[in-house]
Amino acid sequence: MKKWVVALGAVAGVAAGAGVFFTNQIMYIKKKQDEEIITRETSEGLFDMDAYEQLEKQTFTVPSPFGYKLNGTLIAPYEHKNYIIFCHGVTVNSYNSIKYMNLFIERGWNVILYDHRRHGLSEGKTTSYGHYEKFDLQAIVHWAKLTLGTDITLGIHGESMGAVTTLLYAGMVEDGASFYILDCPFSSFEEQLTYRLKEEFRLPSKYILPLANVFLKVRDGYSLKDVSPINAVQNIQKPALFIHSEEDDYILPYMTKALYAKKQGPKKLYMAPKGTHARSYADNGNHYKKIIDEFLAEYELAPQV
Repeated sequence: MKKWVVALGAVAGVAAGAGVFFTNQIMYIKKKQDEEIITRETSEGLFDMDAYEQLEKQTFTVPSPFGYKLNGTLIAPYEHKNYIIFCHGVTVNSYNSIKYMNLFIERGWNVILYDHRRHGLSEGKTTSYGHYEKFDLQAIVHWAKLTLGTDITLGIHGESMGAVTTLLYAGMVEDGASFYILDCPFSSFEEQLTYRLKEEFRLPSKYILPLANVFLKVRDGYSLKDVSPINAVQNIQKPALFIHSEEDDYILPYMTKALYAKKQGPKKLYMAPKGTHARSYADNGNHYKKIIDEFLAEYELAPQV
Protein backbone atom coordinates (compact mmCIF):
# COMPACT_ATOMS: atom_id res chain seq x y z
CA MET A 1 0.00 0.00 0.00
CA LYS A 2 2.82 2.34 0.93
CA LYS A 3 4.48 1.78 -2.44
CA TRP A 4 1.28 2.73 -4.25
CA VAL A 5 0.97 5.90 -2.19
CA VAL A 6 4.59 6.80 -2.93
CA ALA A 7 4.14 6.03 -6.63
CA LEU A 8 0.97 8.09 -6.87
CA GLY A 9 2.66 10.91 -5.01
CA ALA A 10 5.57 10.80 -7.44
CA VAL A 11 3.25 10.87 -10.44
CA ALA A 12 1.30 13.76 -8.94
CA GLY A 13 4.53 15.62 -8.28
CA VAL A 14 5.72 15.16 -11.85
CA ALA A 15 2.33 16.23 -13.21
CA ALA A 16 2.29 19.32 -11.01
CA GLY A 17 5.83 20.21 -12.05
CA ALA A 18 4.95 19.82 -15.71
CA GLY A 19 1.78 21.86 -15.30
CA VAL A 20 3.63 24.71 -13.62
CA PHE A 21 6.47 24.59 -16.17
CA PHE A 22 4.26 24.77 -19.25
CA THR A 23 1.94 27.42 -17.84
CA ASN A 24 4.98 29.48 -16.87
CA GLN A 25 6.05 29.35 -20.52
CA ILE A 26 2.62 30.70 -21.48
CA MET A 27 2.04 33.26 -18.74
CA TYR A 28 5.57 34.62 -18.38
CA ILE A 29 6.95 34.29 -21.90
CA LYS A 30 10.32 36.02 -22.15
CA LYS A 31 10.04 39.55 -23.50
CA LYS A 32 12.47 41.41 -25.75
CA GLN A 33 14.21 44.49 -24.40
CA ASP A 34 13.67 47.91 -26.00
CA GLU A 35 17.26 48.00 -27.26
CA GLU A 36 16.87 44.68 -29.05
CA ILE A 37 13.67 45.78 -30.81
CA ILE A 38 15.06 49.20 -31.77
CA THR A 39 18.35 47.74 -33.04
CA ARG A 40 16.58 45.16 -35.19
CA GLU A 41 14.07 47.61 -36.64
CA THR A 42 16.74 50.27 -37.26
CA SER A 43 19.11 47.83 -38.99
CA GLU A 44 16.35 46.92 -41.45
CA GLY A 45 15.49 50.53 -42.20
CA LEU A 46 12.11 50.26 -40.48
CA PHE A 47 12.77 52.65 -37.60
CA ASP A 48 14.47 56.05 -37.30
CA MET A 49 14.79 57.17 -33.70
CA ASP A 50 15.58 60.79 -34.63
CA ALA A 51 12.48 61.04 -36.84
CA TYR A 52 10.35 59.42 -34.14
CA GLU A 53 11.65 61.76 -31.44
CA GLN A 54 10.78 64.79 -33.59
CA LEU A 55 7.10 63.83 -33.81
CA GLU A 56 4.74 65.71 -31.52
CA LYS A 57 3.44 63.10 -29.09
CA GLN A 58 0.96 62.94 -26.24
CA THR A 59 1.49 60.13 -23.76
CA PHE A 60 -1.47 58.85 -21.80
CA THR A 61 -2.49 56.09 -19.43
CA VAL A 62 -5.76 54.20 -19.45
CA PRO A 63 -7.00 52.08 -16.54
CA SER A 64 -7.48 48.44 -17.46
CA PRO A 65 -10.70 46.86 -16.19
CA PHE A 66 -8.39 44.46 -14.33
CA GLY A 67 -6.82 47.15 -12.18
CA TYR A 68 -3.51 48.00 -13.84
CA LYS A 69 -2.44 50.89 -16.09
CA LEU A 70 -2.02 50.73 -19.86
CA ASN A 71 0.55 53.04 -21.42
CA GLY A 72 -0.16 54.73 -24.74
CA THR A 73 1.00 57.44 -27.13
CA LEU A 74 -1.16 59.62 -29.37
CA ILE A 75 0.45 61.11 -32.47
CA ALA A 76 -1.98 63.36 -34.33
CA PRO A 77 -0.34 65.47 -37.05
CA TYR A 78 -3.65 65.96 -38.88
CA GLU A 79 -6.75 67.94 -37.90
CA HIS A 80 -9.25 65.49 -39.35
CA LYS A 81 -10.81 62.62 -37.38
CA ASN A 82 -9.15 59.53 -38.85
CA TYR A 83 -7.27 57.46 -36.28
CA ILE A 84 -5.77 53.99 -36.14
CA ILE A 85 -4.77 51.94 -33.08
CA PHE A 86 -1.81 49.56 -33.30
CA CYS A 87 -1.71 46.29 -31.33
CA HIS A 88 1.75 44.76 -31.19
CA GLY A 89 2.65 41.08 -30.87
CA VAL A 90 3.83 39.05 -27.90
CA THR A 91 7.35 39.65 -26.47
CA VAL A 92 7.69 43.08 -28.14
CA ASN A 93 6.10 46.47 -27.44
CA SER A 94 4.86 49.59 -29.19
CA TYR A 95 8.31 50.29 -30.66
CA ASN A 96 7.59 47.33 -32.92
CA SER A 97 4.49 49.11 -34.26
CA ILE A 98 6.34 52.20 -35.48
CA LYS A 99 6.98 50.80 -38.97
CA TYR A 100 3.21 50.44 -39.40
CA MET A 101 2.66 53.82 -37.79
CA ASN A 102 4.89 55.47 -40.41
CA LEU A 103 2.98 53.73 -43.20
CA PHE A 104 -0.31 55.18 -41.97
CA ILE A 105 0.99 58.66 -41.13
CA GLU A 106 2.21 58.84 -44.73
CA ARG A 107 -1.38 58.08 -45.75
CA GLY A 108 -2.86 60.85 -43.66
CA TRP A 109 -3.78 58.98 -40.48
CA ASN A 110 -3.43 60.00 -36.86
CA VAL A 111 -2.16 57.11 -34.75
CA ILE A 112 -2.49 55.58 -31.31
CA LEU A 113 0.24 53.28 -30.01
CA TYR A 114 -0.06 51.33 -26.78
CA ASP A 115 1.65 48.53 -24.87
CA HIS A 116 -0.24 45.35 -24.02
CA ARG A 117 -0.40 44.22 -20.40
CA ARG A 118 2.97 43.04 -19.07
CA HIS A 119 4.73 44.62 -22.07
CA GLY A 120 6.55 47.91 -22.54
CA LEU A 121 5.49 50.50 -19.97
CA SER A 122 2.10 48.94 -19.26
CA GLU A 123 1.44 47.07 -16.04
CA GLY A 124 -0.04 43.61 -15.57
CA LYS A 125 1.43 40.34 -14.35
CA THR A 126 0.70 37.77 -17.06
CA THR A 127 0.28 37.45 -20.81
CA SER A 128 -2.99 35.83 -21.92
CA TYR A 129 -2.69 35.96 -25.75
CA GLY A 130 -5.82 38.01 -26.22
CA HIS A 131 -8.09 36.77 -23.42
CA TYR A 132 -7.63 39.70 -21.03
CA GLU A 133 -6.01 41.86 -23.70
CA LYS A 134 -9.28 42.12 -25.63
CA PHE A 135 -10.85 44.03 -22.73
CA ASP A 136 -7.77 46.25 -22.50
CA LEU A 137 -8.20 47.04 -26.20
CA GLN A 138 -11.82 47.95 -25.46
CA ALA A 139 -10.54 50.38 -22.81
CA ILE A 140 -8.21 51.98 -25.38
CA VAL A 141 -11.04 52.27 -27.92
CA HIS A 142 -13.33 53.86 -25.33
CA TRP A 143 -10.58 56.30 -24.33
CA ALA A 144 -10.12 57.26 -28.00
CA LYS A 145 -13.82 57.91 -28.53
CA LEU A 146 -14.19 59.80 -25.25
CA THR A 147 -11.10 61.92 -25.92
CA LEU A 148 -11.29 62.39 -29.69
CA GLY A 149 -15.02 62.14 -30.33
CA THR A 150 -17.53 59.40 -31.05
CA ASP A 151 -17.64 60.51 -34.68
CA ILE A 152 -14.04 59.51 -35.47
CA THR A 153 -13.14 56.97 -38.13
CA LEU A 154 -11.19 54.39 -36.14
CA GLY A 155 -9.14 51.49 -37.46
CA ILE A 156 -7.26 48.80 -35.57
CA HIS A 157 -4.11 47.12 -36.92
CA GLY A 158 -2.93 44.03 -35.06
CA GLU A 159 0.15 41.89 -35.59
CA SER A 160 0.37 38.27 -34.33
CA MET A 161 -1.01 38.29 -30.75
CA GLY A 162 -2.19 41.83 -31.47
CA ALA A 163 -4.23 40.48 -34.39
CA VAL A 164 -5.67 37.76 -32.15
CA THR A 165 -6.55 40.39 -29.55
CA THR A 166 -8.24 42.48 -32.24
CA LEU A 167 -10.28 39.52 -33.49
CA LEU A 168 -11.41 38.60 -29.98
CA TYR A 169 -12.28 42.22 -29.20
CA ALA A 170 -14.30 42.70 -32.38
CA GLY A 171 -15.93 39.27 -32.30
CA MET A 172 -16.55 38.79 -28.57
CA VAL A 173 -16.59 42.20 -26.86
CA GLU A 174 -17.78 44.83 -29.36
CA ASP A 175 -17.38 45.50 -33.06
CA GLY A 176 -16.32 48.99 -32.10
CA ALA A 177 -13.91 50.10 -34.83
CA SER A 178 -14.55 51.14 -38.42
CA PHE A 179 -12.21 48.47 -39.82
CA TYR A 180 -9.56 45.93 -38.86
CA ILE A 181 -6.21 44.87 -40.32
CA LEU A 182 -5.20 41.44 -39.04
CA ASP A 183 -1.61 40.45 -39.71
CA CYS A 184 -0.61 36.80 -39.00
CA PRO A 185 -3.02 35.77 -36.21
CA PHE A 186 -3.59 32.21 -35.05
CA SER A 187 -7.12 30.86 -35.33
CA SER A 188 -7.02 28.67 -32.20
CA PHE A 189 -4.69 28.91 -29.20
CA GLU A 190 -5.12 25.19 -28.61
CA GLU A 191 -4.07 24.35 -32.17
CA GLN A 192 -1.18 26.78 -32.01
CA LEU A 193 0.17 25.27 -28.79
CA THR A 194 -0.25 21.76 -30.20
CA TYR A 195 1.93 22.78 -33.13
CA ARG A 196 4.52 24.61 -31.00
CA LEU A 197 4.83 21.69 -28.56
CA LYS A 198 5.68 19.42 -31.46
CA GLU A 199 8.11 21.90 -33.04
CA GLU A 200 9.91 23.21 -29.95
CA PHE A 201 9.75 20.34 -27.46
CA ARG A 202 9.12 17.34 -29.74
CA LEU A 203 6.29 16.42 -27.38
CA PRO A 204 2.78 15.15 -28.11
CA SER A 205 0.01 17.44 -26.93
CA LYS A 206 -2.42 14.65 -26.03
CA TYR A 207 -1.52 14.63 -22.33
CA ILE A 208 0.34 17.91 -21.90
CA LEU A 209 -2.35 20.31 -23.12
CA PRO A 210 -5.14 19.01 -20.87
CA LEU A 211 -2.74 19.26 -17.93
CA ALA A 212 -1.59 22.74 -18.88
CA ASN A 213 -5.20 23.77 -19.40
CA VAL A 214 -6.14 22.80 -15.84
CA PHE A 215 -3.19 24.72 -14.42
CA LEU A 216 -3.87 27.72 -16.66
CA LYS A 217 -7.48 27.87 -15.47
CA VAL A 218 -6.39 27.73 -11.83
CA ARG A 219 -3.43 30.09 -12.14
CA ASP A 220 -4.68 32.68 -14.63
CA GLY A 221 -8.46 32.23 -14.77
CA TYR A 222 -9.07 31.15 -18.37
CA SER A 223 -8.79 28.08 -20.58
CA LEU A 224 -7.19 27.55 -23.98
CA LYS A 225 -10.59 27.33 -25.68
CA ASP A 226 -11.35 30.87 -24.49
CA VAL A 227 -8.73 32.12 -26.96
CA SER A 228 -10.29 30.95 -30.23
CA PRO A 229 -10.61 33.66 -32.89
CA ILE A 230 -12.12 31.09 -35.25
CA ASN A 231 -15.19 31.02 -32.99
CA ALA A 232 -15.47 34.82 -32.89
CA VAL A 233 -14.67 36.03 -36.39
CA GLN A 234 -18.16 35.37 -37.79
CA ASN A 235 -19.51 38.05 -35.43
CA ILE A 236 -17.43 40.82 -37.00
CA GLN A 237 -19.47 42.96 -39.37
CA LYS A 238 -16.96 45.73 -40.16
CA PRO A 239 -14.44 45.43 -43.03
CA ALA A 240 -11.42 43.27 -42.26
CA LEU A 241 -8.14 42.82 -44.13
CA PHE A 242 -6.39 39.53 -43.38
CA ILE A 243 -2.63 39.29 -44.01
CA HIS A 244 -0.19 36.39 -43.67
CA SER A 245 3.06 35.31 -45.31
CA GLU A 246 3.10 31.95 -47.05
CA GLU A 247 6.55 31.20 -45.55
CA ASP A 248 5.45 31.69 -41.93
CA ASP A 249 6.49 28.58 -40.00
CA TYR A 250 5.66 29.90 -36.52
CA ILE A 251 1.95 30.55 -36.98
CA LEU A 252 0.99 28.60 -40.07
CA PRO A 253 -0.75 30.50 -42.89
CA TYR A 254 -3.71 28.10 -43.06
CA MET A 255 -4.97 29.74 -39.86
CA THR A 256 -5.47 33.12 -41.49
CA LYS A 257 -7.04 31.49 -44.54
CA ALA A 258 -9.53 29.74 -42.23
CA LEU A 259 -10.35 33.00 -40.45
CA TYR A 260 -10.87 34.78 -43.76
CA ALA A 261 -13.16 32.02 -45.00
CA LYS A 262 -15.33 32.24 -41.88
CA LYS A 263 -15.57 36.05 -41.77
CA GLN A 264 -18.93 37.27 -43.07
CA GLY A 265 -19.41 40.54 -44.90
CA PRO A 266 -16.72 42.92 -46.20
CA LYS A 267 -13.25 41.39 -46.21
CA LYS A 268 -10.00 41.11 -48.13
CA LEU A 269 -7.09 38.63 -48.02
CA TYR A 270 -3.41 39.18 -48.81
CA MET A 271 -1.05 36.19 -48.69
CA ALA A 272 2.45 37.62 -48.96
CA PRO A 273 4.84 35.43 -50.98
CA LYS A 274 7.90 36.12 -48.82
CA GLY A 275 8.68 36.40 -45.13
CA THR A 276 8.72 34.37 -41.94
CA HIS A 277 6.47 35.20 -39.00
CA ALA A 278 5.32 38.84 -38.79
CA ARG A 279 7.53 39.86 -41.72
CA SER A 280 4.93 40.39 -44.43
CA TYR A 281 5.57 44.14 -44.41
CA ALA A 282 9.34 43.93 -43.93
CA ASP A 283 9.79 41.55 -46.86
CA ASN A 284 6.95 42.65 -49.16
CA GLY A 285 6.80 46.36 -48.42
CA ASN A 286 5.49 47.69 -51.72
CA HIS A 287 2.83 44.99 -52.08
CA TYR A 288 1.81 45.46 -48.43
CA LYS A 289 1.30 49.20 -49.01
CA LYS A 290 -0.62 48.53 -52.22
CA ILE A 291 -3.01 46.12 -50.48
CA ILE A 292 -3.58 48.62 -47.65
CA ASP A 293 -4.38 51.34 -50.19
CA GLU A 294 -6.75 49.07 -52.12
CA PHE A 295 -8.54 47.97 -48.96
CA LEU A 296 -9.03 51.51 -47.66
CA ALA A 297 -10.18 52.73 -51.07
CA GLU A 298 -12.57 49.81 -51.62
CA TYR A 299 -14.44 50.53 -48.40
CA GLU A 300 -14.06 54.34 -48.60
CA LEU A 301 -12.04 54.54 -45.39
CA ALA A 302 -9.08 56.66 -46.48
CA PRO A 303 -8.86 60.19 -45.05
CA GLN A 304 -9.59 63.08 -47.39
CA VAL A 305 -6.33 65.03 -47.18
